[in-house]
Amino acid sequence: MWNDEVTIGSGGGPNRPPLVIGCGALARELVELTRRAGLPAMDLTCLPASLHNRPERIPGAVQARIRRARAEGYDRIFVAYADCGTGGLLDRVLDAEGIARLEGAHCYEVYAGRAAFASLSDAEPGTFYLTDYLVRNFERLVVRGLGLDRHPELLSIYFGNYTRLVYLAQSDEAALTDGAVAAAKFLGLAFERRLVGLGELAPSIATFAQVGGSRVIAQADERPRNEVASERGIATGAEASASIAPIDRNAAPLAEGRSFIAASDRAA
Repeated sequence: MWNDEVTIGSGGGPNRPPLVIGCGALARELVELTRRAGLPAMDLTCLPASLHNRPERIPGAVQARIRRARAEGYDRIFVAYADCGTGGLLDRVLDAEGIARLEGAHCYEVYAGRAAFASLSDAEPGTFYLTDYLVRNFERLVVRGLGLDRHPELLSIYFGNYTRLVYLAQSDEAALTDGAVAAAKFLGLAFERRLVGLGELAPSIATFAQVGGSRVIAQADERPRNEVASERGIATGAEASASIAPIDRNAAPLAEGRSFIAASDRAA
């Protein structure tokens, strides 16, 4: 799932069901939701999770998949990405295509819920977040991905301004909790666990399944996205970047992927 696109669905033919184009880091949860009893049929395709190492590539990859889906006969499409470190560039693509996405700056906000996440962020800006996916892949994405296994001196550079790790758990698995505790210990951070389940991901997918349209789903603020992004401090256009650097303690929490350690998005 890290480097591959995966598609689950009807396999072709006329009368295509709605299609969800999702992030590979959400694949387990999206499979569960799109196969949930009681919801109308949906097809699902997940783009490689490795795109989060290069968030500037997400808008182009999503647009290419949307256009391919339309050529395949899909006319009802929803994108299961948040802004994900693209600095508003994903919204430019989706606005041009007339397609909705998950609301929020990143998956942490989607899982925790916007109000709860804002409360967590306000209480302690220096919080490092993990989801089930990131716990399962912590060694590969964080330890080896950031070179901490080869250069342990980088640990204080990357994480010196963090004070706690919050595990936003989708499932109540003891092994994952143990892994999150071990991650917090490795990083030298206080540990907190919140069992949030699927958060706002579930109602967003359920609403799309029921209406099958391309309008914005579950958008609390009806103003144009660029206005909302500006108010939240999300960079747009040439302002967006995605470099790894030590975190500014006054900056907001991180987007996932390459932005594990420093995000260009400054969502509140």
